[in-house]
Amino acid sequence: MYESGKDCSSQAFAPRQDGAGRRVLVAASEIYPLAKTGGLADVCGALPKALSALGADMRMVMPAYPEALDAAGKLQVDMAAEIGGETLRVLRGRMPDSGLPVWLVDCPALFDRPGTPYQDASGQDWPDNFLRFAVFAQAAAMLALGYNSEGWRPDVVHAHDWHTGLLPLLLHAETGPRPATLFTIHNAAFQGNFALNEAAALGLDRGYLTPQGAEFYGQFSCLKAGIRYADAVSTVSPGYARELMTPEFGYGMEGLLRQRQDRFLGIMNGIDADVWNPAGDPHLNAHYSRPDCGGKAACKRELQRSFGLAVENDAPLAISASRLTSQKMADVLLTSIPAIMAEHPRLQLALIGRGDRQLEQGFTAMSERYPGRVAVQIGYEESLAHRMHAGADLLLHGSRFEPCGLTQLYAMRYGTLPLVRRVGGLADSVIDCDDIATPWRTGFIFDGISGDALQHALRRGLAVYERQREDWFALQRNAMAADFGWRRSATQYLQLYRRLGGAWAPEAARPLEAAIG
Repeated sequence: MYESGKDCSSQAFAPRQDGAGRRVLVAASEIYPLAKTGGLADVCGALPKALSALGADMRMVMPAYPEALDAAGKLQVDMAAEIGGETLRVLRGRMPDSGLPVWLVDCPALFDRPGTPYQDASGQDWPDNFLRFAVFAQAAAMLALGYNSEGWRPDVVHAHDWHTGLLPLLLHAETGPRPATLFTIHNAAFQGNFALNEAAALGLDRGYLTPQGAEFYGQFSCLKAGIRYADAVSTVSPGYARELMTPEFGYGMEGLLRQRQDRFLGIMNGIDADVWNPAGDPHLNAHYSRPDCGGKAACKRELQRSFGLAVENDAPLAISASRLTSQKMADVLLTSIPAIMAEHPRLQLALIGRGDRQLEQGFTAMSERYPGRVAVQIGYEESLAHRMHAGADLLLHGSRFEPCGLTQLYAMRYGTLPLVRRVGGLADSVIDCDDIATPWRTGFIFDGISGDALQHALRRGLAVYERQREDWFALQRNAMAADFGWRRSATQYLQLYRRLGGAWAPEAARPLEAAIG
């Protein structure tokens, strides 16, 4: 399949016998801080650091977008190849935050473009996205098979989301020794479905292009390829794992996931507790901690000033910080704003995000309709996201579905109470203030996707804020005490990597649940 001066077929892989020291290659379309459009980048930046701290030998690979090349600093050419008619180089460097090794697949014809990694400046998907990520997957497969300057070979390749769905298929197609593969679904709504003839052009065996392979309603599905051919499949919360096996949330993949349920599990995402830390966050004008939250009031005043809101410390300030899409119930929030503003005359709302153009325009119009009370910034700015979580009282984070959600975890870390829908990872991470089964209540949960459901939850939240201040402060302390760091989840991943061992290991055929604590 590949052309190279190195021959790796004569050397068998040697899977490690314990979790520490496990060699793992993480493949993703975006990794923070090299490139970020959302939570995928945060996960793929933070999880390898946590795994490395536990003793794993971690390396990463992602496309060489212009911003990634700028952030990576000093790079060396590790390999050159021609794949899919495209000439590329694989550059080797170090992550600027952790110092972990990273490879960047440098193909300017495919990755040196304006816009986002997936869309042009007008918000349209790049028409050659299949080729772009197919070339990336093939380059990552070469690295995984030892075609790199050090001859380094992973025990496990951990591929993330549809952009890397071809990678488990390519390694499955290898007839010689190969690493085990884990494919993680971050959002099953994004599937990477393309014309079958584009996949056929890769020279894949015809069996991969059938319904028993990666064909999906007449198209080739990169997501299905990852689910079908990886040695194990995971997703980003236990709740979402259960939901994905139902027609409501599975987006057509529920049958395949049920077939593979003994090889499929959910591991909760975490957050980088060093990056998201109100006690030392460099983006904040004042610091605070769970024992002493005094600095949060200063952060609130700064946020109000920067958004042009009335600087009133006692006025409840709610934020929304997510993509402006129907998935995130942005449409429900938008149509609910007039009723919310009328019912709660002291409430302030600050919103940051981008997405659907009509929703962007709608929220901008609301900021003009309610000056000093509603403020909107279209786009994303990392520093502002930190300041918003630090300065707010409430996070409005409804979702029609939510694989995990990181925003509510960031909010709780900063003592901003989340108001979420009972779905996926939101239900796994937030405990409602009226849940008498536990004293560790951390927020407000609602059911349904209507404006009435959202407004009822907001009504409950503001009642506590305005009339039960001691209860409010107790909820804040509970939220800030919640442990959503990566260590626990990273330990589960290490157990999973150890369980996989290698694709040839007899124990790899057994169910995984018993091996994951």
